[in-house]
Amino acid sequence: MPISTFKSIAAEKENLERILDNLSEGIIAHDKERRILFFNRAAEEITGYRRQDILGRDCHKAFGRPFCGDRCSFKNGPPQTLEHVTYPLTIFTPKGNLRRIEMRITGMLDHEGAFVGVLASFRDLTELMGLRRQIGELNHFGIVGQDPKIMQIFREIQDLATSDYPVCITGETGTGKELVANAIHDESLRAGKPFVPVNCGALPEGLLESELFGHVKGAFTGAVRDKKGRFEITDGGTLFLDEVAELPKAVQAKLLRVLQEGTFERLGGEQQISVDVRIITATNKNLKREVEKGNFRDDLYYRINVVPIHMPPLRERRSDIPLLVAHFLHTAAEKEQESPGFSKDAMIVMEDYSWPGNVRELQSAVRFALVKARGQMIRPEHLPLELKEWEGRRRGLRNRKGKLDAEVVRTALAQTGGNKARAARILGVGRATLYRFLAGLPNS
Repeated sequence: MPISTFKSIAAEKENLERILDNLSEGIIAHDKERRILFFNRAAEEITGYRRQDILGRDCHKAFGRPFCGDRCSFKNGPPQTLEHVTYPLTIFTPKGNLRRIEMRITGMLDHEGAFVGVLASFRDLTELMGLRRQIGELNHFGIVGQDPKIMQIFREIQDLATSDYPVCITGETGTGKELVANAIHDESLRAGKPFVPVNCGALPEGLLESELFGHVKGAFTGAVRDKKGRFEITDGGTLFLDEVAELPKAVQAKLLRVLQEGTFERLGGEQQISVDVRIITATNKNLKREVEKGNFRDDLYYRINVVPIHMPPLRERRSDIPLLVAHFLHTAAEKEQESPGFSKDAMIVMEDYSWPGNVRELQSAVRFALVKARGQMIRPEHLPLELKEWEGRRRGLRNRKGKLDAEVVRTALAQTGGNKARAARILGVGRATLYRFLAGLPNS
């Protein structure tokens, strides 16, 4: 077909709508006043809205809120122009079902090149995201793993996209609590706004209060100008308070007020400041126990612990260790730190080690081994001192193969966190042999 003929056909409104209606991607277009001009069949299927209820209406009113959420470019009036933009977005159908979509937005121009509106296309990623979770995607939300405990974390992150409740993440140091907090923010309707982390244990009390709530000029020595705090900076977004158990009592009281009323004053100031901030906290301590000790306010505890998430230590998801090692090796390769990988013996050490520093320690161990191996296969002798000492103890136990006694067995069980199958492997005996030995011990 000649190009001129095709253009003349496509220029006809009826044929153009027919073409767009047969696309698998949703298409929505609106003018500078946000009046919806076009809404194709795929858009109906993905969003659950009918075009007869949408066409001609203000985009924000038709969907009950900006369709693009906080990323909407028309919240404060029409922009002068709009470049190509692509981003993921969480939306809800009229029945309240969550949809995860990928948006592609571009400005529409008239014959004279003037900006007249927006054309957006989007595709539904909901089923794809669900499939990825089912098959155990190795790097989901920036978190690597396919252990059932981690898969449950993935599901909890996705579920929290539909709510705005405070979340408290607990777990040992190095388990990835900030990664989870960031993922919750990225999956939520606040994704277009700031994610601001604060380490509550790294700042002294006076400085921490100023850091969170800001201060006015002259509030203390060195306060030479007014300064916004993290709450003001985060307005509309998510504030992540790491090591929240370290908050001083005075700051706990002020934080409680913000959570209850949404207002605060800067340090040394009198003006009430209102903010809309979602709070996510994290701690490696037992907050309930801190409440019982009188170190943490019980009313604040119940405010921040609405949705608790517990990050398992690495020793409780050892099946993820090879995946994490592969991930860190791949990341290193991108920075031209190539390696043939870990030998079988080195990987056995990695899998059996207790990892008190969790994923953070594992990452450091991989980096150390890469430096020591200098591009060669990574072997046990290339591992950090802690792991080599572990291997030495492990080898000592194996040298006593067949000579089981209570002390040796207790040592092996302690080193494996009570895992009998791993203890048997360290001892160089079959699991049945170890089970029989344990059954014969007093009070076993």
